[in-house]
Amino acid sequence: MSIPRATDPPAVVAEPEPAPARPQLEIHAAADVSPEELLFNARPVIVFAPSPDDPAFVTQIDLLRRDPQALAQRDVVVLVDADPAAQSAWRSRLRPVNFSLVVLDKQGMVIERKPFPWTPREIGRAIDKTPEARSERVRAPSDG
Repeated sequence: MSIPRATDPPAVVAEPEPAPARPQLEIHAAADVSPEELLFNARPVIVFAPSPDDPAFVTQIDLLRRDPQALAQRDVVVLVDADPAAQSAWRSRLRPVNFSLVVLDKQGMVIERKPFPWTPREIGRAIDKTPEARSERVRAPSDG
């Protein structure tokens, strides 16, 4: 048996396992995603505006980018529609007027409809109050 000396190379230490990937908030153009694609898989949050320069639209996008994890953990997919002339399927279905923030559940039912920007925390609270979200928390495995 040899005794390690100060000049010997250090013993190899196993690298720590990487932390599980944190969910990322997805932001898409509303025209690129059909309502059917998200049905039962994600909670759409649609941000409508008359133009991309609308102050409420700019504020809402900024708010969403400040705390994306709060929404990503709730299976939220953000859709933006700032072109009324394009008449996306979302715009045809939800019929927003000027700026509008619409939060849907996984079944496609409207949870909230707001004519002004909301923080991710407020959106998260609205989602957490739904029976669907409560049942998901009950079924979710505990983190220890």
